[in-house]
Amino acid sequence: MRRRAAVLATAGVAAALALSACSGGTSNNSSDNGPDKASAYKIGLLLPETAVARYEGKDKPYFEAKLKEICPDCELLYANANSDPAKQRQQADSMLTQDVDVLVVDPMDGVAAASIVNAAKAVDVPVVAYDRLIKSPDLTYVISNDYHKVGVLQAQSLVDKLKADKVDPSAGGILMMNGATTDNNAGNIKAGALSVLEESGYEILADIDTWDPAEAQQWVSGQITKFRDKIVAIYSANDGNAGGAIAALKAAGVSPIPPITGLDASLAGLQAILAGDQHMTTYNAFKTEAETAAEVAYALAKGETPASETKVEGIPASLNPPVAVTIDTIQSTVVADEFFTAAEICTKEYAAACEKAGIK
Repeated sequence: MRRRAAVLATAGVAAALALSACSGGTSNNSSDNGPDKASAYKIGLLLPETAVARYEGKDKPYFEAKLKEICPDCELLYANANSDPAKQRQQADSMLTQDVDVLVVDPMDGVAAASIVNAAKAVDVPVVAYDRLIKSPDLTYVISNDYHKVGVLQAQSLVDKLKADKVDPSAGGILMMNGATTDNNAGNIKAGALSVLEESGYEILADIDTWDPAEAQQWVSGQITKFRDKIVAIYSANDGNAGGAIAALKAAGVSPIPPITGLDASLAGLQAILAGDQHMTTYNAFKTEAETAAEVAYALAKGETPASETKVEGIPASLNPPVAVTIDTIQSTVVADEFFTAAEICTKEYAAACEKAGIK
């Protein structure tokens, strides 16, 4: 009803009906708002990339399963931008022409995605920013994690490891791999990390801003040539970049590998921790995040106002707390939450390390 009224006001009754007929969308005029309206709800989910395994492997299945549970007749429209902000805008436009009721958007570019919010607002479709913030005051809701705390946990774990190993700050410094500048979360992670690192006494030798593991690997290779023995640790904002760093270090014959941080509790990251190649990762309860997103989207589709525990830049929000994961806590975090099973983590190559760490 809300969206149809907006369209009629700008394009006229005939144009609105023609658009509905061409798109195959479900009309929202008053004659359709009977007891079975729930069967007509369409929820759009737009995820940003496939380079980070969690989106296709965790977020989408969790969201889809929860939506099916709470609204069996709801239709999920799904698309992945594959790291292309322009493609994500096209995907959003396609969903709007299909008469979607709510858009849940994890933006590839938080600034560029404001155009998606504008387009949705024009036809009265609420937009939920998922995981990454969209820089628009017209957002309806934000569902994410406490990414400033992520950076604090990563950096503090790294500094604690260096101190436990009695690494003198005068011995060298830290390479810092932050996330892409187009990602608002990356800025929050970086700020959290710097709040610890800048007070630690350890020098930051060099830094880069990217979410591309291949670019991270190439950059670390160059830093090894420049600094080599002065690299006492590598701060990495996520597991993908950490994997690139590990590959570069091994290719250069660096041994032992200095402690490296991460984020996402990816399978590769967890196995790198078991192998002794990565010091830690950071686990966000992606299942809780995705399920909350489905619940909020369904409430908005019904015209309800979802409850919120906080606000992000003035927008009602729900934020999950992150957890630091080391080899000693894999069992009590990701395995206990069934994020990964012990069988998935403890393949033949990692069986002995799993047994030693008590993962079962």
